[in-house]
Amino acid sequence: MLSQVSLVRGASLRTPVALLIGLFFTLTASGDMGHMAGHMYLTSLRPLQPGDQQKANAVVAAARTAMAPYQDYRKALADGYEIFLPNVPQPIYHFTKYEYGREAHTHFDPLKPTSLLYKKTADGGYRLVGAMYTDRVLATEDELNERIPLSIARWHQHINFCEAPIGQKAAYFGPDPKFGLKGSITTREACEAAGGRFIPHLFGWMVHVYPYEKDPKKIWSIDDDNQGHDNMDNMSMPGMNMK
Repeated sequence: MLSQVSLVRGASLRTPVALLIGLFFTLTASGDMGHMAGHMYLTSLRPLQPGDQQKANAVVAAARTAMAPYQDYRKALADGYEIFLPNVPQPIYHFTKYEYGREAHTHFDPLKPTSLLYKKTADGGYRLVGAMYTDRVLATEDELNERIPLSIARWHQHINFCEAPIGQKAAYFGPDPKFGLKGSITTREACEAAGGRFIPHLFGWMVHVYPYEKDPKKIWSIDDDNQGHDNMDNMSMPGMNMK
């Protein structure tokens, strides 16, 4: 079990301590994923419009260019990317450049992904597999579509996070967790009634791209698979088709 201190150091003090603990328990807890649908929102898949594929392909090409200098993860660290929760076992590690994340709130530069996505290797290093672009929480789907066509890619937000009250951190665990991104609580009312702190949105809009994939469907993948993509265990959002 990680200590509170080591977890905070791993996140470079960018996130409130209690939230980090909640994220830690969420990431490491095993058990039923049935409640996860209430904690993730996906943009709607739009009909393909003329020029959409070309625009998306240009973003993929830019992502490859942006990623090229960082095959060695140590170069990313040297250039200011920081590992989010490095001591927590994860399928994908986000090396985040917070400066780029702030810039993404006002304009989109595909050569400046907010995060580089790495998979842990057996020798303790990291292998670069993708990139993540972000936008502010209040961005509209039309605005997201201007950045990357929603006929090709589906942005997501992590939502309805109920932070467990002090003394109830164990409720992040188990076959039917109450708190966190796997928890049964998905509303402010239920969270406050349970003594928790409700956070409607975590981080803002995100979209992952895997430009080294050969299968076009996997470049903007949102379905879990065996390739180490950072996705949500094959579940659907209410009213949203994941395929």
